[in-house]
Amino acid sequence: MPEGREHKRILVVEDEDNIAIALDYLISREGYEHTRINTGAGAVDMIRQMRPDLVLLDVMLPEVSGYEICQNVRQDPELGAVKILMMTARGSAMERRKGLAMGADGFISKPFELKELRAEVRRILAGEPAPDLESASNGKPTE
Repeated sequence: MPEGREHKRILVVEDEDNIAIALDYLISREGYEHTRINTGAGAVDMIRQMRPDLVLLDVMLPEVSGYEICQNVRQDPELGAVKILMMTARGSAMERRKGLAMGADGFISKPFELKELRAEVRRILAGEPAPDLESASNGKPTE
C-alpha cells in the first residue's frame, strides 16, 4: 500500500454502476479506504457520519444533485476539511465554473481517463490548488 494513503477515506457518490466499478478499481489500487452511495438523498448524512477526506461526487444524481450536496457540505463548518471532486458528463466550462463556485476542489468530465482521475485525486488529497482554479472561478470572460 502506498505510504500515507492507508488512512485516506473516499466517499463515492455515483449512481451509474459501470462508473462506480471503474472508480472502485482505481481507488482500491491506490490503497484508499472507500465507500459508495448511489443516490444524492443520503449523501450529506453519510459525509457527516464518515468524515471522508475526499468525496467523488457525481453532478447528476437521483433525488438531490451533486451541486446541492456540495453546497450543503460547504455551508457546514464541521465539514470544512472534506474535499470534493465533482464529476459530470456535461463537462462544459460553465458547469466547471458552477462546481468550483459552489466550493468543489476539482471538477472532472466523464468519460475520464483513469490516469487523469488518479492525478486529480492525488492533487486534491495533497492540498494543492487546481492549476486553473483562479481563471475558472473569477467570473471574467476569457478572450
